[in-house]
Amino acid sequence: MATNRNKPWLKSYPEGTPEFITLDPRKTIVKLLDEAESSYPQNNAFVNFGVSMSYQDVQTKSKKFAAYLQNVLGLKKGDRIAMMMPNLLQYPVAIFGALRAGLIVVNVNPLYTPRELEHQLRDSGAKAILIFENSAHVLSAVIENTEIEHVIITKIGDFLGPIKGSLMNFVVKYLKRMVPRYSLPGKIDFKSTLGRPVTDLDESPISIDDLAFLQYTGATTGLSKGAMLSHGNVIASLEQLESMLVDLIDEEGSDIYINALPIYHIYSLSVIVLAGYTNGGLNVLITNPRDTDGFIKEIKKWRFTFFNGVNTLYESLLNHPEIKNVNFDSMKLSGTGGSACRQSTAERWQELTGNVLLEGYGLSETSPSVSVSPAYLTKFNGFVGLPVPSTEISIRDETGKQVRRGDPGEICVKGPQVMQGYWENEEATNEAIDEEGFFKTGDIGTLNSDGFIKIVDRKKDMILVSGFNVYPNEIEDVVSLHPDIIEAACIGVDDEKTGEAVKLFVVKSNSSLSIDEVMDYCKDNFTGYKVPKHIEFIDELPKSNVGKVLRRSLRE
Repeated sequence: MATNRNKPWLKSYPEGTPEFITLDPRKTIVKLLDEAESSYPQNNAFVNFGVSMSYQDVQTKSKKFAAYLQNVLGLKKGDRIAMMMPNLLQYPVAIFGALRAGLIVVNVNPLYTPRELEHQLRDSGAKAILIFENSAHVLSAVIENTEIEHVIITKIGDFLGPIKGSLMNFVVKYLKRMVPRYSLPGKIDFKSTLGRPVTDLDESPISIDDLAFLQYTGATTGLSKGAMLSHGNVIASLEQLESMLVDLIDEEGSDIYINALPIYHIYSLSVIVLAGYTNGGLNVLITNPRDTDGFIKEIKKWRFTFFNGVNTLYESLLNHPEIKNVNFDSMKLSGTGGSACRQSTAERWQELTGNVLLEGYGLSETSPSVSVSPAYLTKFNGFVGLPVPSTEISIRDETGKQVRRGDPGEICVKGPQVMQGYWENEEATNEAIDEEGFFKTGDIGTLNSDGFIKIVDRKKDMILVSGFNVYPNEIEDVVSLHPDIIEAACIGVDDEKTGEAVKLFVVKSNSSLSIDEVMDYCKDNFTGYKVPKHIEFIDELPKSNVGKVLRRSLRE
């Protein structure tokens, strides 16, 4: 039985938010693209390195790419095509083209090692790959062990014009030496794929039940699995999100989205790229957000209205001296997700911008939205929002029994945005989705009387000290408030007396800070069993590309 059968949080929804969304069986992602391109043909859809591309341009280029995939490469509906690149103008064009051709897009992290790439290509059975030239050497090392038949190479300057693009390609390859040597016989230049007439495209019927993406999980433990997201799953997530934020969206298509999150991640792909495109907005693509100087220089140019990020991104901006010179007057919403947001980060951001940092919660398996913080909040509250419409939440203990309201348990989710299962992995699918259709997230959380969800921690990261549960997020949140500590992470380690003990890793800002001082701070702030038994200073915490701390790496 689900905890929200009585929908106690409906009173907390923004005014006008529907309890349910109704999916049009004819409305696929491709239909969504067609509608946006018909409504806003002259609007700029994407901009990158100072070069913009209109909705009409995107439509034409993506249809030409789709025609090439069908007629030259001979790819059929349901075939998988991998895409491995950072945020560049050609990325959305390629995704939209592949979907128009009826293919399933397999998004790949461009920083993957050969082992990680080989697993994802073999697991998905991808027949083709569009890959950033800077990453081509990784593919070169493993391609013989995969089913890849066609390799398409794209360069950083492909869509930046003949002069600027050629210059940038030269600098990247020969002056900065950012393109390691590779050997991929028969490789295809991406620009050459855009020569087919649009009329060659066979627009075969696509249904909401057809798969659109294999979105591989972050692989913080074990081998990554491909979450099967259908057109209907993604459309549902988009409509759920829009219904929660409808009052903020400009129907005239004048919104500007700063997109510094990687498009290969479902957060960026759905919440920023597709959500922005649906409403005629402009996506400002940031290729390298780790270059904070360049990032801030870019956002100074725009009167942006939507800004999304993760905690580490906000921290890097807040710690930069030039952030105070960015104009935030037009910003209607700043959101965070993908990893836990620190209260100190949220408070500093609100003090700087005047906007509440709205936290949401989702997963690759939920396309991604599970909950969204309502825009009426006046300050960061540490919750990850209210369940989006048509979503049921059940909080369960280790036996699968529903816990009392307010008690912690595993968050289980049911709704039209929940994946179809894991690609060719029936065992993992059956473990993750129960007979009622609830997806077991592996996250520990609570649900309060107003319907707000709070993430306590990842189930797998919980530490058991003498029979007491210790949740790393709590320890990390409090330790990070220390004035001489930048960030912290903790794990459980074996202990002869207590079964497990807390080990804390600390990145300090003050070189004189000692382990004894950190220990005293912890003793002042935690009950005995929560106090770390081991403390280690570390220069940098290992993180995924979306800012999640990789506790697995710390254990290793």
